This record gives sequence, C-alpha cells and structure tokens, in this order.
Amino acid sequence: MEENRLSTPRLSVNRTAWSLVKKLRDQAEKFGVVAKETKSGATLIDAGIEAKGGLLAGRIITEICLGGYGKAKIFYKQYDDLELPSIFVYTDHPTIATLGSQFGGWQIKVDKYTAIASGPARALTLKPKELYERIQYNDTSNVAVLVLETAKEPPEKVIRQISDECKVEPDHLSVILVPTSTIAGSTQISGRIVETGMHKLMELGVDPKLITHACGYAPISPVHPKFAQAMGRTNDAIMYAGVTYYTANYDDDEELKEIVWKAPSSASRSYGKPFIEIFKEAGYDFYKIDPGLFAPAVLVVNNAKTGSTFKAGKTDVDVFKRSIGLQI
Repeated sequence: MEENRLSTPRLSVNRTAWSLVKKLRDQAEKFGVVAKETKSGATLIDAGIEAKGGLLAGRIITEICLGGYGKAKIFYKQYDDLELPSIFVYTDHPTIATLGSQFGGWQIKVDKYTAIASGPARALTLKPKELYERIQYNDTSNVAVLVLETAKEPPEKVIRQISDECKVEPDHLSVILVPTSTIAGSTQISGRIVETGMHKLMELGVDPKLITHACGYAPISPVHPKFAQAMGRTNDAIMYAGVTYYTANYDDDEELKEIVWKAPSSASRSYGKPFIEIFKEAGYDFYKIDPGLFAPAVLVVNNAKTGSTFKAGKTDVDVFKRSIGLQI
C-alpha cells in the first residue's frame, strides 16, 4: 500500500504551547516573570501580580493562549494623531487557535476565588462544550496550560480542581497569572483582537471552520491601576481601534456581505462611549450590555471562493482617547 505522505498529525494546543511555557519559565528573568512550584507540583507563573511582567511577557503569553498556532509581534502605530505600542497577531489555524484555545470561555469559581480562564487547557475540559461541538475540536494531551486573568494567586484547592478537570497530574499543569491592570495584561488582551472577530462572526452564523487564515492588530492600552478602568481600556482598544482581516471559503457572497456588515462593534446599539461609561450606565451588569458590542472596530473578509472582499466598521480614536484619559 502506498504511504499517504499528505497526512498530518492532529493539532494539540496544549502540547504545542507547552514548549512556549517552558521557554517562559526557563527564561523568567528575561520575561520579567516569577515561576514557582505549588505543593501539588503544578507550575505557577506570575506575570504581573508581584512580578514585573511587561511587553515581552504579554507577547509570549498571547502566543501561549493561541496554543502555539499563532504569532504575535509588538510594533508602534499611529492612530490619527496618537501613537501607541500595538500588537499584531496572525494565524493559519484561526478556529483552533482562537476559539479552541484563546477564547476566555472558562469561569473558574472555587469558594471565594474567581478568575477568567483561557488558553489550551479549555480544549481538554471542553469549556464551553457547545463551542467545541461547533468547531469539532478537542485536545488529547498529558500536559495542560491555562492562563488566568487575575490579580490573586489561586489556592491549592483551585490548582487541584483544574488538574482534575483537565485529567492531568498536577506536575503536568502550568498556570500563568496575568492581572488586567499590567502591561502584560494589556498586551495579551489586545492580542485577542482576531479571536474577538472570530467569535462575533460565528455568533452571526458563519461556520468558523470556513475561515482559513486570520490576522489583526490593536493598540496596547496604557495601564490603569484599577481593574474596572483597566478592563474598560482593554475592551476599547479592540472595539474602537482594532482591525482584523480574515480569509474564508464561503459559498454565498451576498450572505457573507450581510454578515460582515453586522460584525463590527459600531453595529451595536451600545456603541459610542468608553466601555467604563457603558458599564456604569448598565449598573455594572454585563448582561445589560449588548453582546454585539464586543467586536473589532473594523473587519475585512476576503472570500477565497469568489475573490470578493468585504469591509465593515470604522475606528474611533476620539472615543479611545477618552477611554485612556489622554492628557493634552
């Protein structure tokens, strides 16, 4: 029988990201992080709670969140008359890298400890299950990598629960801790620009598996010490200044055009103010905010089946300036 040389091994976001975690841990001083072993043997990597963190940490954590199937670059960009450091992300495996790994779809809640969890380990626990059924992906791995958006170190009980749910031994688990109100946090959140657009397109009816390549960029928001303001700024970086580009194989141009038109943040009824103001007006209740707001400012989609290209949305630097409290 002739050997099938075109067959490829199944992608594993945890095994691929593990080598990046090892690099982060082994070069902790370079990346401004602090790594330690928990009582159960798991590895905790602090990227901003007590550690310095920074742009280098934020960049590699973005790539870890993408399961090792995407790249991130830091560059400087002008937004009208405002210049800011920015992050550019690209991947040839957008569905698995963003929705199957990077998406913050796991809410950790054990006793009084809560954190938003993202990254490769989600593909072991299938959180949320409906999403993994939709993208038809799950990972098989004896190692697990999770990123927690948190300003508090998780207690041992949380570590054990995570390892149990991932079905790995604690000494095969690495958990990276990234506070929102840090440079590393701001960097890795803006690094979710492509994922935000992928999720929005999926919610509007696009089969994400039809999107074959993706890239995008967003400014890295200036840091604010308070969580709510930092969270608002990082959201606004994507919603008011983030730009994405996707290549898709779609049968119906007209249908795709209508979807793209509905995809940017400006299509939301909640659009037009810094997120912290919108959040306050909603009584600090996320469920009162139109979920359609959480999208890139601009989406460009190339339909490789027909050659057509569609663009929708706009950047609004003035709102973003208000968001970051720019002093002139």
